[in-house]
Formats: sequence, structure tokens, C-alpha cells
Amino acid sequence: MPEWQTGVMSDDFDPVLTAVGPRLRALRAQRGTTLTDLSEATGISVSTLSRLESGQRKPTLELLLPLARVHQVQLDELVGAPTTGDPRVHLRPYTVHGRTTIPLSQHLGGLRAYKQVIPPTPAGVDVTEQRVHEGYEWLYVLSGTLRLILGEHDLTLGVGEVVEFDCRTPHAISNPGPAAAEILALFGPQGERLHVRARPA
Repeated sequence: MPEWQTGVMSDDFDPVLTAVGPRLRALRAQRGTTLTDLSEATGISVSTLSRLESGQRKPTLELLLPLARVHQVQLDELVGAPTTGDPRVHLRPYTVHGRTTIPLSQHLGGLRAYKQVIPPTPAGVDVTEQRVHEGYEWLYVLSGTLRLILGEHDLTLGVGEVVEFDCRTPHAISNPGPAAAEILALFGPQGERLHVRARPA
């Protein structure tokens, strides 16, 4: 009987399957999506999604396929399949609530790098509602203007300005316009932070 039928090889896959949960949680946090949003998009119950992210439920192909489709990533990115050695990043841009995100790194563990294009906020839209989630974020404004409401602070950032903050602090990000804003972002889903080894004199 083949090894895959006897379960002899199952232990070899345990570390791979265990790593899926944190990857799913990192993707959801990066996109600012709730479990309820994800449930509605995939048809998978909130409780199942929660158990997947926490590692209490083993991922199956039936569960991972709709999640990969909604997150717009390749299936092998979710399971941490070995890379081909090609250094080019092939991840596809995705748009959520009008904001386009272009991934710049293809490993879901640790710090995530991406570029984001934020359109101007339409007149009359409330941009003051703050949210919190796990992680640590570093933002650099490439073009346009960015508004960051961070706790009690209301900041306007211009080209070349940088901000970093703990995502557990209530925050709201918007673009006061009039043109689209482009930002470079580094996001640590588990609270990872940048470590500056040297500074210019």
C-alpha cells in the first residue's frame, strides 16, 4: 500500500499545514478584511475560518481553493511550496474598497512589502472611523497626500514623509486628494518591526 494511504508521510506535511493558518491570518490582516467578509465571499463559515487561522482545523483543498481565489494569490503561496529560484515577484494586484494593492514580496511569513494606490476620498464620505488589528505598519508616501488618524492624532503626510505605528492603536487612513496617493508599506502581521542598523551622519 502506498505511503500516502498508510499515513506514514503525514508527519512530513504537519509543519507545512501548521504554517497555513498564520499565512491566512496575515493575508486577511493585510487586506483589512474581517472573518465575516471572508465568510460571505467564500461560503466558508466564520467558525471554520477562525479555526483554520488558529490551527485548530487542518486545511483541505476544498477550503484553500476559494480562499486563494478571494485573496488573489496562488495556492502554493498559502501552503508555502518551494520556490523555483526565480527572483521575480509574480503576485497580482488586488483592489479592496477602491484601494489597489501591489504586493512586492511573495513570502507570507514575516514582514510584507507592498505598494498601495489610494484614490481621493469622495465628498461626504466619513473617513474618521478607526479600526484596530494585530500587526505593525510602516508607511512612506511616494506621491500625493495621506491622512492618518492615529488615536487622538490627526496627521497629514506629504511626499517623502514616513510614519510607523502599532496597528493595535485605533487608526484610519485616507486620501484628502485631489490626486491619487501612492504609498510604500511594510507590514508585520505578528508585530514585526523594522530594525535600522545604520543612519546617515
